[in-house]
Amino acid sequence: MIRTVAITEFDLTSSATVWDVRDAKAYAEGHVVGAINQPLDTLTADLLAAVPAGEPVFVLCGGGSKAGRAAALLASFDAERDIVELTGGTRAGKAAGMPIELA
Repeated sequence: MIRTVAITEFDLTSSATVWDVRDAKAYAEGHVVGAINQPLDTLTADLLAAVPAGEPVFVLCGGGSKAGRAAALLASFDAERDIVELTGGTRAGKAAGMPIELA
């Protein structure tokens, strides 16, 4: 199931699985602290299955377009999995003063 949460409402201190689905270059230019680079074209059912069952997977991108596609793709692999699209992406997080790191 896909849920949406504004990036500004996300608790960065959590130990959640957060995938930044942009390409490596965009990720290296700045990403939300704790996000792991997992480009959209690398998402697979096996990758999703490696995340412990019952644990949500959060996805984000730079502004929101790729995260929606990533969420839909992940949900197609496992319709019961809690997939959370962080809307607004890295740009909204940065604009709100969230910590951003470079790779």
